[in-house]
Amino acid sequence: MGTEIKAGLGALLTPEESVLVLIDHQPFQVANLHSHEPTMVINNAVALAKAAKVFDVPTILTTVLEERGGLLLQGLQDVFPEQKPINRTFINTWQDERVVNAVKATGRKKLIIAGLWTEICVAMPAIQAAGEGFEVYAVTDASGGVSKEAHDMAVQRMIQSGVTPITWLAVVGEWQRDWAREKTVPGLTEVQAQHGGASGVAFAWETQLLNTPVGGEA
Repeated sequence: MGTEIKAGLGALLTPEESVLVLIDHQPFQVANLHSHEPTMVINNAVALAKAAKVFDVPTILTTVLEERGGLLLQGLQDVFPEQKPINRTFINTWQDERVVNAVKATGRKKLIIAGLWTEICVAMPAIQAAGEGFEVYAVTDASGGVSKEAHDMAVQRMIQSGVTPITWLAVVGEWQRDWAREKTVPGLTEVQAQHGGASGVAFAWETQLLNTPVGGEA
């Protein structure tokens, strides 16, 4: 097992320590995604990718048999248009040396994973990496399984292996940590407005109210 910290300030994510791996968000997997509403998972995965770009978190894209399972979803590819996803034959991403070497090249130990499906393409690499000294976080709402049971059992199994479940908004909240980190506020605000659901709507409304003249003022 890894020696990761599970409590205290050091257990929280920082952009400087994080590396993100997005696994197999492809048409074939989406076609049998039944643990969540597919549009929500896609929305959250794209939001997570955009946030990683805002915070300069190294992000590795990977697909499995893309020639048969389909290309990476366009919304994700558009965030990193210059990056060609690592196309694997291994079901377990962590058995592909190219992916592992790309993660290790960042020198970062807080490994954040999201993908389709949770019970296979997320759980397998998460469990293996956690046993190899990485502090692994599985983004549960940017991932999904073939059924609610499949997803839930995968999360339970990962927890037993030392993996921390987390949601995409929790990830970006820990990355931002302090609103005095002004450099990333505009980018984070844009991501939340585009993908944050009711929070994005409420923010747009607040902005409207702040820019509306009071009473009869012109």
